[in-house]
Amino acid sequence: YKFGSKLKGIIAVAREQVAELIGASPSEIIFTSCATESNNAAIHAALTASPNKRHIITSQVEHSSVLSYCKAKESEGYRVTYIPVDQDGLLSIAELKNAITDDTALVSLMWANNETGVIFPINEISELCREYNVLFHCDAVQAIGKLPVNVRTIPIDYMTLSGHKIFAPKGIGVLRI
Repeated sequence: YKFGSKLKGIIAVAREQVAELIGASPSEIIFTSCATESNNAAIHAALTASPNKRHIITSQVEHSSVLSYCKAKESEGYRVTYIPVDQDGLLSIAELKNAITDDTALVSLMWANNETGVIFPINEISELCREYNVLFHCDAVQAIGKLPVNVRTIPIDYMTLSGHKIFAPKGIGVLRI
C-alpha cells in the first residue's frame, strides 16, 4: 500500500513537470508505453470524437506508427490523404488546405522530421485546422527540448511525446489531449 501511494506521488509530479514543459494542465497528460501507442491513441480518439467523418490527412513522411495506423484505417473504410513533401522535405500549406473537406476528422502531422530534421510550420497548420474546425494531432517527439513547444500559444488538440527525449527512461510515451 505504501509503495502504491509513493508511486502515485511520483507519477503526479512527472505529470506536472511534463505539463509545465509544454504549457498544458496536468489533467491533460496521459502516460502510455511509448510514442507509437500515443500516436495511435490520438488518431483513434480523434476519429471517435468525429464518428461521422471518415477522412484523415497526414504526410508521406510521417513516423511509421502514424502511417501504419492510417493504412489500417483505410482497410476499415476511412479515406486517407498523404500529402507529399517537396525536394527539401517541406509540406505545402496550400496542398494541406486543398485536402481538407467537410468529411475531414483529423490532420496528423509531425513537428520535426526524425530523418531529415525538417520542421513543419505547426503554427500555420494549427491555425488552418482551427479555421476549418478539424482536429489536429502533432507528433512532437523530435521537437520537444529542441524547439519552444507551448500548447497555450499553438492550439494542438493531441500531442505526442516520447519520454526518453526528455530524460525519462525508454518505454514511456506521453499523450497530451
